[in-house]
Amino acid sequence: MTSKVPFELIGPTPKDAQSAASLLLRRELPKSIGNLQQSASRYVASDDLLAAINVALALGMPLLLTGEPGTGKTQVAYFIAHYFGIPRVHVLDVRSTTSAQDLLYEFDSVAYFHAAHRPQEGTSELPRWRYVRKKALWLAIEDMVADRPSVVLIDEVDKAPRDFPNDILGALDQTEFEVPEWDKPEDVARDLAGQAPYRVRRPAGKLPPIVVITSNSERRLPEAFLRRCIFHQIEFSEELLKRAIAARRDDFARLDDRTIDAAVRRFLQVRDKLSRKKPATAELLGWLMVLSVQGSATARDIADVPLAELPHLCVLVKDRDDLQDLRR
Repeated sequence: MTSKVPFELIGPTPKDAQSAASLLLRRELPKSIGNLQQSASRYVASDDLLAAINVALALGMPLLLTGEPGTGKTQVAYFIAHYFGIPRVHVLDVRSTTSAQDLLYEFDSVAYFHAAHRPQEGTSELPRWRYVRKKALWLAIEDMVADRPSVVLIDEVDKAPRDFPNDILGALDQTEFEVPEWDKPEDVARDLAGQAPYRVRRPAGKLPPIVVITSNSERRLPEAFLRRCIFHQIEFSEELLKRAIAARRDDFARLDDRTIDAAVRRFLQVRDKLSRKKPATAELLGWLMVLSVQGSATARDIADVPLAELPHLCVLVKDRDDLQDLRR
């Protein structure tokens, strides 16, 4: 990063608000921060991960990735899309309230209710299909209809309610589901069954979408779900760190190799000391970026201080008790 904006935008001495705001607006962020699509071109997969991806592609089965947070599981879906020139990944970010239908579509019943109770001149019946929002799997099927490959990402599946993994099996296996609310006349007429409810289905002879599912292993997934997936565990290792650093070397161009080597050694020492929230690859890359932006860190600055006095430790340590342990 080559911005001339000073690192410390906020300091103990107040600045003129207008000039401070100008600096704030001119600051630059590393392009790979928060942008999985841009980072995909620099993702380096291990041989074992590449083998798992190829098996999933050969069998047309979902790829289930597990591993610590920050080891690059989500990035794999964007890596696959980048490799095959697929412009968009259809994403379902799983939450504790996510249901199987959230993978397929959403019907805005509240908006439909309000619209149905507003006078609408010349309208005898309000079409429900206008209040249907297509979600990841439906959008992927539309890609198939248009003869385009597609990637579906189901991110952090272990956050969902217990029944969610089994509930999505049918839709993923058959790439087909019903939409009772879809009453668009021309689509209903084109439906092969020719009868309600309307069915969204993968066209005959078309390959299924590439499905990537991630899990932080917070709880065990159902056996039936696991049987239908290709499994790969992304193990945290020093080799994983080295590949990630080499791929993103330009994000911390102001650090020399000796400083980076020292930072990696101290990072691994910090990681060994922590028991609650261990930093992973993402935290190391973020720490190196901060050290590079600051521009004053040297190998001696990092190698010769106690762990608790490392610069910008807030990037690596995310738990109060871990921080206390490091200070002891």
